[in-house]
Amino acid sequence: MDAEFVRLPDLAARRLGGAVVAANDDFFADRAALVMPGPVQPRTEFGYRGKVYDGWETRRRREPGSDHAIVRLGIPGIVHGVVVDTSYFRGNYPPEISVEATALEDYPGEAELAAAEWETIVDRAPAKGDRPNVYEVTSRHRWTHVRLTIHPDGGVARFRVHGEAVVDPRLLHGTVDLAAQDRGGLVVTCSDMFFSSPANLLLPGPARTMGEGWETARRRDSGNDWVIVKLAGVSRLRDIEFDTTHFVGNAPGEVQISGTRVEGDIAPEALVARLWTPVVPRRKVRPDTPHRFRIAPGAGTVTHLKIDIFPDGGFARLRANGELVDSAVEKAAAHWLDALPPMHLRDALTGAALDPALINGALRVARQPGVEWPQELLDAFAPRRL
Repeated sequence: MDAEFVRLPDLAARRLGGAVVAANDDFFADRAALVMPGPVQPRTEFGYRGKVYDGWETRRRREPGSDHAIVRLGIPGIVHGVVVDTSYFRGNYPPEISVEATALEDYPGEAELAAAEWETIVDRAPAKGDRPNVYEVTSRHRWTHVRLTIHPDGGVARFRVHGEAVVDPRLLHGTVDLAAQDRGGLVVTCSDMFFSSPANLLLPGPARTMGEGWETARRRDSGNDWVIVKLAGVSRLRDIEFDTTHFVGNAPGEVQISGTRVEGDIAPEALVARLWTPVVPRRKVRPDTPHRFRIAPGAGTVTHLKIDIFPDGGFARLRANGELVDSAVEKAAAHWLDALPPMHLRDALTGAALDPALINGALRVARQPGVEWPQELLDAFAPRRL
């Protein structure tokens, strides 16, 4: 797939907490498969209800209409594109699809989702069988749920929702993992990902196997491998976890972790060329070991980390524990408010018990270019200032 957005995290991934919470029909194949990890598996067996598929399949329609499945995003965020993968569905794939999205507070059930306001993010479009179908999304709202509709019926193997996390600033209080994907952490670039993706480093929970970490090819030169991670914002780190669990014969011999502070966006190649300051000096590490490195109290603030492993190999997980500086929390709150669709913004402001005049004023100026949110509003959603 050539689409640039597929490099972004799959916000609907089961490993990130995504789930198919509703579907009007899954007679032949379970809706839960839509967000499962890994490639689609071919199946040859038949069951009581027919051919077994690794995917979601509805019965044949005998009346007008369409079928749908609702996915709760594991990480709410801005969707840049979706992939509707119909692998192995050849005579029973849907000829057309469409995608809608909504955003709600808390943990809505099927009744609340049915009553929600939904916005179309992918207009009804053709789909082909036995392949990934790629659709770009231009909406820049932050969504919590998406609804895949297939016209009129059929089967879909996987549904990927690629985008950028937009963290709820109310979750940024205290010491947290600022590299976590659900707080905006992101792998920007790396030297090599021959065996597995460096994005695995930021997945929640421990790795279950070596395959759930990042592993590079064997080096035959004098260089070393590295990966760069963007943190949730301007961060004051307390400690870094460098976990080589399951990497027994191919853990690196040494590691160095460095930081830099960047204001605004920067291209990956420019980031690599920046001056990096070590926050964990080069040191030996052990195979199959969760290491925890304390950061000196006087260390400067950083927005990115560069993890150099010597000479090559891999590791399972990276955690960067610390706090955002106050200005970064305010920035996160403003970004969150900017991205909320009107219905979610209304609910969030109302739930914060703010002055009605402030709420009405905020709703009037929302989505206007260059809007600056009142300080009182930012304080309501920036917990470290309280």
